[in-house]
Amino acid sequence: MITKKRKLANAKVDANKAYTLKEASSLVKEINTTKFDSSVDLHVRLGVDPKKADQAIRGTVSLPHGTGKTKKVLVLCTPDKEAEATAAGADFVGLDEFITKIESGWTDIDVIVATPSVMPKIGKLGKVLGPRNLMPNPKTGTVTNDVAGAVNDLKGGKIAFKVDKVGIIHASIGRVSFAPEKIAENCQEFINAIVKLKPATSKGTYVRGISMASSMSPGIAVDTKSVLN
Repeated sequence: MITKKRKLANAKVDANKAYTLKEASSLVKEINTTKFDSSVDLHVRLGVDPKKADQAIRGTVSLPHGTGKTKKVLVLCTPDKEAEATAAGADFVGLDEFITKIESGWTDIDVIVATPSVMPKIGKLGKVLGPRNLMPNPKTGTVTNDVAGAVNDLKGGKIAFKVDKVGIIHASIGRVSFAPEKIAENCQEFINAIVKLKPATSKGTYVRGISMASSMSPGIAVDTKSVLN
């Protein structure tokens, strides 16, 4: 059953229209129906075949205005790196005790940073961390000796993204409490990062569709030209 609030929100969105980025960034605030500060999410459909290794798009981007959410960061490292990680603001720092906790099912974190030297120990956690997209990866900057830099980036609004098996990238790029200008600027930076990763083997239209929505709101189709130009 569709609620009265959802019906009102649906009525404000023209399903046959592709809105400019500026229009969508304002409209997503208008149609929000939640009492909490909803996330603003982007769904970007790409003209790629994720089954091909060179078209399995993944990367990171630092959003100029952050995501509006403070990430819980776990740093898995050797003792000589612990002070550096703690000083940078990591929420949890250590190694063996956290490996044991994760093996027991603990995943109350948003991202894990690890130094290269401890990766052999972490490999066995793949079954727990993989499905939750928590496995450290050099491509997303979460396997590094510069743990302070990684923690600072993550706390400051750096997000990781990857294309799913049907060719869509999903990401939270802000909150409905953000000014429309900040939502638009975060969105633009996110799309720019995806465009830079276009594989040479991708044929035809690369960015095929962009949809913006807040938690539990209808999706707003964004005119790709307003973002790509």
